[in-house]
Amino acid sequence: MRRESRTLTELADDPPPSHLFRQTRGSISTVGVELPWLDAEQAVFIAVDRIPGDDVAMALDYRTDPADPRVVVSDFWTDPKQCSWRAVAPTFSQLVEILRLV
Repeated sequence: MRRESRTLTELADDPPPSHLFRQTRGSISTVGVELPWLDAEQAVFIAVDRIPGDDVAMALDYRTDPADPRVVVSDFWTDPKQCSWRAVAPTFSQLVEILRLV
């Protein structure tokens, strides 16, 4: 998770990939960073694709709650030219319930 999450800030610091993957740093943004954008400083990947190029990712988005963050996934299907980040669960604890992991 640590290694994969490092790519968040790497992509956020490079304008073309930052725009393609809609990842930026909230600390340097002149406007609030909201979905479909991901704040690279407030997110941690919890799942990524196994095959490079599939561009599938799931992340904890700590902008909503530092104790129980929202869960977001990458979406390249709606617009293959640019990623959008979509909420799949309002909190991580709700995702755990939905998946019956407890």
